[in-house]
Amino acid sequence: MHRADDQEDDVSQARTGPNGRGGSRRPSAAVIRRRRIVVASLAGALVLLVVIFTAVVWPGFARSPEPEPTTTVTGPPPTPTIEPSGRPEDQTAFLMAMPDTVLQLALREAVPHDAWVDDVDAVEAWELTYADGDGGGATRVDVLAGQWEDGDGAAGTYEALVKAAGDPTDEGDVQVDGETVGSYVVTPGSAEGTAVVTWRNGTAVLQATGPAELVQDFYSAYPL
Repeated sequence: MHRADDQEDDVSQARTGPNGRGGSRRPSAAVIRRRRIVVASLAGALVLLVVIFTAVVWPGFARSPEPEPTTTVTGPPPTPTIEPSGRPEDQTAFLMAMPDTVLQLALREAVPHDAWVDDVDAVEAWELTYADGDGGGATRVDVLAGQWEDGDGAAGTYEALVKAAGDPTDEGDVQVDGETVGSYVVTPGSAEGTAVVTWRNGTAVLQATGPAELVQDFYSAYPL
Protein backbone atom coordinates (compact mmCIF):
# COMPACT_ATOMS: atom_id res chain seq x y z
CA MET A 1 0.00 0.00 0.00
CA HIS A 2 2.74 2.43 0.79
CA ARG A 3 4.44 1.68 -2.58
CA ALA A 4 1.38 2.74 -4.55
CA ASP A 5 1.25 6.04 -2.63
CA ASP A 6 4.91 6.64 -3.35
CA GLN A 7 4.35 6.13 -7.07
CA GLU A 8 1.51 8.68 -7.06
CA ASP A 9 3.80 11.21 -5.37
CA ASP A 10 6.46 10.67 -8.05
CA VAL A 11 3.91 11.22 -10.83
CA SER A 12 2.71 14.39 -9.12
CA GLN A 13 6.28 15.68 -8.89
CA ALA A 14 6.86 14.97 -12.58
CA ARG A 15 3.80 16.99 -13.60
CA THR A 16 4.19 19.92 -11.25
CA GLY A 17 7.94 20.16 -11.00
CA PRO A 18 10.09 20.04 -7.97
CA ASN A 19 8.69 23.31 -6.64
CA GLY A 20 5.08 22.37 -7.15
CA ARG A 21 4.52 25.32 -9.61
CA GLY A 22 4.28 23.58 -12.94
CA GLY A 23 6.82 23.50 -15.83
CA SER A 24 9.26 26.25 -17.04
CA ARG A 25 8.25 29.81 -16.20
CA ARG A 26 7.14 32.16 -19.11
CA PRO A 27 9.11 35.47 -19.39
CA SER A 28 7.32 38.66 -18.49
CA ALA A 29 6.09 41.21 -21.09
CA ALA A 30 8.89 43.62 -20.17
CA VAL A 31 11.52 40.97 -20.81
CA ILE A 32 9.98 40.13 -24.19
CA ARG A 33 9.97 43.84 -25.13
CA ARG A 34 13.63 44.21 -24.21
CA ARG A 35 14.52 41.18 -26.29
CA ARG A 36 12.68 42.57 -29.30
CA ILE A 37 14.47 45.91 -28.93
CA VAL A 38 17.83 44.16 -28.78
CA VAL A 39 17.03 42.07 -31.86
CA ALA A 40 15.82 45.10 -33.83
CA SER A 41 18.93 47.11 -32.86
CA LEU A 42 21.21 44.29 -33.96
CA ALA A 43 19.34 43.98 -37.28
CA GLY A 44 19.60 47.75 -37.92
CA ALA A 45 23.30 47.75 -37.09
CA LEU A 46 23.82 44.86 -39.49
CA VAL A 47 22.03 46.70 -42.31
CA LEU A 48 24.10 49.84 -41.64
CA LEU A 49 27.33 47.85 -41.76
CA VAL A 50 26.28 46.31 -45.09
CA VAL A 51 25.52 49.76 -46.57
CA ILE A 52 28.85 51.22 -45.37
CA PHE A 53 30.78 48.23 -46.67
CA THR A 54 29.02 48.41 -50.04
CA ALA A 55 29.68 52.15 -50.34
CA VAL A 56 33.41 51.61 -49.69
CA VAL A 57 33.83 48.60 -51.95
CA TRP A 58 31.46 49.91 -54.65
CA PRO A 59 31.61 53.75 -54.51
CA GLY A 60 29.01 54.19 -57.21
CA PHE A 61 26.41 52.59 -54.96
CA ALA A 62 26.32 55.61 -52.63
CA ARG A 63 26.05 58.18 -55.41
CA SER A 64 22.96 59.17 -57.30
CA PRO A 65 23.18 58.36 -61.01
CA GLU A 66 24.20 61.32 -63.14
CA PRO A 67 21.42 62.57 -65.42
CA GLU A 68 21.72 61.75 -69.08
CA PRO A 69 22.78 64.77 -71.16
CA THR A 70 19.99 66.32 -73.20
CA THR A 71 20.61 66.03 -76.91
CA THR A 72 19.02 68.61 -79.17
CA VAL A 73 18.78 67.59 -82.80
CA THR A 74 18.57 70.47 -85.24
CA GLY A 75 18.16 70.22 -88.95
CA PRO A 76 20.26 72.07 -91.50
CA PRO A 77 19.37 75.75 -92.09
CA PRO A 78 16.92 76.35 -94.93
CA THR A 79 18.38 77.23 -98.32
CA PRO A 80 16.85 79.09 -101.29
CA THR A 81 15.22 77.21 -104.12
CA ILE A 82 15.90 80.07 -106.57
CA GLU A 83 19.11 81.72 -107.76
CA PRO A 84 20.05 85.23 -106.56
CA SER A 85 19.78 88.03 -109.09
CA GLY A 86 19.36 91.79 -109.47
CA ARG A 87 22.85 93.09 -108.70
CA PRO A 88 24.07 96.03 -110.83
CA GLU A 89 27.11 95.50 -113.03
CA ASP A 90 29.24 98.08 -111.23
CA GLN A 91 29.19 97.29 -107.50
CA THR A 92 30.83 99.12 -104.64
CA ALA A 93 32.71 97.22 -101.94
CA PHE A 94 29.83 97.94 -99.55
CA LEU A 95 27.24 96.45 -101.89
CA MET A 96 29.43 93.43 -102.56
CA ALA A 97 29.46 92.79 -98.81
CA MET A 98 25.69 92.24 -98.90
CA PRO A 99 24.90 88.50 -99.04
CA ASP A 100 23.30 86.81 -102.05
CA THR A 101 21.24 84.49 -99.83
CA VAL A 102 19.89 84.57 -96.28
CA LEU A 103 18.17 81.43 -94.95
CA GLN A 104 15.63 80.41 -97.64
CA LEU A 105 15.64 83.85 -99.27
CA ALA A 106 17.69 84.96 -102.27
CA LEU A 107 18.57 88.47 -103.39
CA ARG A 108 16.15 89.58 -106.12
CA GLU A 109 16.90 93.29 -106.49
CA ALA A 110 19.43 95.93 -105.39
CA VAL A 111 18.82 99.60 -106.23
CA PRO A 112 20.22 102.87 -104.79
CA HIS A 113 18.39 104.42 -101.83
CA ASP A 114 18.92 108.12 -102.50
CA ALA A 115 16.95 109.40 -99.50
CA TRP A 116 19.66 108.40 -97.03
CA VAL A 117 22.34 109.96 -99.22
CA ASP A 118 20.45 113.23 -99.69
CA ASP A 119 18.81 113.60 -96.28
CA VAL A 120 21.14 112.02 -93.72
CA ASP A 121 24.52 112.27 -95.46
CA ALA A 122 25.17 108.58 -96.12
CA VAL A 123 28.17 107.89 -98.36
CA GLU A 124 26.01 105.33 -100.15
CA ALA A 125 22.75 103.47 -99.47
CA TRP A 126 20.86 100.61 -101.09
CA GLU A 127 17.42 99.04 -101.15
CA LEU A 128 17.70 95.25 -101.30
CA THR A 129 14.87 92.77 -101.78
CA TYR A 130 15.19 89.16 -100.62
CA ALA A 131 12.50 86.59 -101.47
CA ASP A 132 11.92 82.85 -101.77
CA GLY A 133 10.24 83.18 -105.18
CA ASP A 134 8.59 85.50 -107.63
CA GLY A 135 5.09 86.94 -107.51
CA GLY A 136 2.80 88.20 -104.80
CA GLY A 137 2.72 84.93 -102.88
CA ALA A 138 6.47 84.87 -102.22
CA THR A 139 7.90 85.46 -98.75
CA ARG A 140 9.84 88.71 -98.84
CA VAL A 141 12.17 90.76 -96.65
CA ASP A 142 13.17 94.33 -97.66
CA VAL A 143 16.49 95.71 -96.44
CA LEU A 144 17.77 99.29 -96.36
CA ALA A 145 21.56 99.41 -95.99
CA GLY A 146 23.71 102.53 -95.76
CA GLN A 147 27.27 103.49 -94.89
CA TRP A 148 28.57 106.70 -93.29
CA GLU A 149 32.00 108.28 -93.12
CA ASP A 150 32.25 107.76 -89.36
CA GLY A 151 30.52 106.09 -86.45
CA ASP A 152 28.90 109.31 -85.23
CA GLY A 153 27.02 109.80 -88.48
CA ALA A 154 25.84 106.18 -88.44
CA ALA A 155 24.84 106.40 -84.77
CA GLY A 156 22.75 109.53 -85.36
CA THR A 157 20.81 107.91 -88.20
CA TYR A 158 20.34 104.70 -86.21
CA GLU A 159 18.91 106.58 -83.22
CA ALA A 160 16.50 108.52 -85.45
CA LEU A 161 15.27 105.31 -87.11
CA VAL A 162 14.78 103.57 -83.77
CA LYS A 163 12.84 106.52 -82.35
CA ALA A 164 10.54 106.59 -85.37
CA ALA A 165 9.98 102.82 -85.30
CA GLY A 166 8.08 102.77 -81.99
CA ASP A 167 8.33 100.70 -78.81
CA PRO A 168 10.82 97.82 -79.10
CA THR A 169 9.84 94.20 -78.54
CA ASP A 170 13.48 93.13 -78.33
CA GLU A 171 16.89 94.80 -78.31
CA GLY A 172 20.53 94.05 -77.66
CA ASP A 173 24.16 94.51 -78.70
CA VAL A 174 25.70 93.74 -82.06
CA GLN A 175 28.97 91.88 -81.52
CA VAL A 176 31.76 90.95 -83.91
CA ASP A 177 34.43 88.56 -82.61
CA GLY A 178 33.30 89.23 -79.04
CA GLU A 179 33.51 93.03 -79.41
CA THR A 180 30.42 95.23 -79.27
CA VAL A 181 30.23 97.28 -82.49
CA GLY A 182 26.66 98.51 -82.29
CA SER A 183 23.14 97.56 -81.23
CA TYR A 184 19.84 96.32 -82.64
CA VAL A 185 16.15 96.92 -81.94
CA VAL A 186 13.10 94.90 -83.01
CA THR A 187 9.82 96.83 -83.42
CA PRO A 188 6.37 96.04 -84.86
CA GLY A 189 5.94 96.78 -88.57
CA SER A 190 3.34 99.13 -89.98
CA ALA A 191 1.54 96.23 -91.72
CA GLU A 192 -0.16 93.52 -89.68
CA GLY A 193 2.01 90.46 -89.09
CA THR A 194 5.26 92.25 -89.91
CA ALA A 195 8.22 93.39 -87.82
CA VAL A 196 11.25 95.62 -88.32
CA VAL A 197 14.82 95.00 -87.16
CA THR A 198 17.08 98.07 -87.16
CA TRP A 199 20.76 97.64 -86.37
CA ARG A 200 24.09 99.45 -86.52
CA ASN A 201 27.45 97.83 -87.17
CA GLY A 202 30.21 100.42 -86.93
CA THR A 203 29.68 102.91 -89.77
CA ALA A 204 26.87 100.87 -91.37
CA VAL A 205 23.15 101.05 -90.57
CA LEU A 206 20.65 98.47 -91.79
CA GLN A 207 16.90 98.02 -91.45
CA ALA A 208 15.03 94.83 -92.41
CA THR A 209 11.25 94.64 -92.73
CA GLY A 210 9.37 91.38 -93.22
CA PRO A 211 7.13 88.70 -91.66
CA ALA A 212 7.28 88.88 -87.86
CA GLU A 213 8.00 85.15 -87.51
CA LEU A 214 10.97 85.39 -89.91
CA VAL A 215 12.60 88.79 -89.81
CA GLN A 216 14.51 88.35 -86.52
CA ASP A 217 16.00 85.06 -87.72
CA PHE A 218 16.82 86.84 -90.97
CA TYR A 219 18.70 89.52 -89.00
CA SER A 220 20.57 86.88 -86.98
CA ALA A 221 21.71 85.16 -90.18
CA TYR A 222 22.66 88.40 -91.95
CA PRO A 223 26.46 88.59 -92.01
CA LEU A 224 26.85 92.39 -91.81
